[in-house]
Amino acid sequence: MIIGLQGIIVGGISIKDFSAVTKLNFIDSEIILDEFIKNNIGTKQDDSYYFEDGDKLKIAVALLEQGFLIDEISVALDWKDFEGLTAEILASKDFAIIKNMILTKPRMEIDVIGIRLGIAILIDCKHWKRYSTSSLTTAVKKQIQRTKHYVAKTPGAIAVPVIVTLYQDKVNFIEKVPIVPILQFSSFIDEFYGNIDQIKTIGTS
Repeated sequence: MIIGLQGIIVGGISIKDFSAVTKLNFIDSEIILDEFIKNNIGTKQDDSYYFEDGDKLKIAVALLEQGFLIDEISVALDWKDFEGLTAEILASKDFAIIKNMILTKPRMEIDVIGIRLGIAILIDCKHWKRYSTSSLTTAVKKQIQRTKHYVAKTPGAIAVPVIVTLYQDKVNFIEKVPIVPILQFSSFIDEFYGNIDQIKTIGTS
C-alpha cells in the first residue's frame, strides 16, 4: 500500500500508468487500485481510476492508523496533499473554503481558511517530520501575525489561528493557539464551537 501511494496522481490513471510509476506488476497494481476504491478513495470509470486532492493523504492517514511507520509514509507525501485533506475535512463539516490566500502589505500566505457561523479558522499546515517546541512556537507566532493581518483586511472578521501537523499524538496549545494532528482534526472541528472560549480568537476591536 505504501508503494501504491506514489502512484496516486490527481486525475485519471490507468493500471498500466500506475504500474509504470510504482514499478509494480500489472496484477498487483490492479489489486491495490481496487483496494483504494473499496475504501472509498477515488472512483473507477471504465478502465481508469480517478483521484482528487487529498486522496493520497487519506490513504496515508489510514496507513498511520494501521501502524505503518511515519517515515516510510512521508516520503510519498507533499505539502499539497496535506493542505488538500485539511480543506476537505473542513468542507465536509459545511465550512466555506479558501486555499492559499495571499495577503499584501506585508505579503503573507494562509494555507487554508475555513469559514462558518461568522468565524474564520486560519490554518497553517506543517508537513514536518519532527517538531521541537521552539519551532512550533515560532510557527504559532507567525500564524498569529497572519491572523491579525487577515482581520485587519477583512472588516468585521473574527478569526482563529490554528496549526495542523502530520506527526503529533494529541492536540496541544501554545499561547492558546491549537496545534492539531491531522488524525485528530475532524474531531477538533466537531468540538470547535463548544471550546471556542479556550482558544485564541482575534477580531477587529
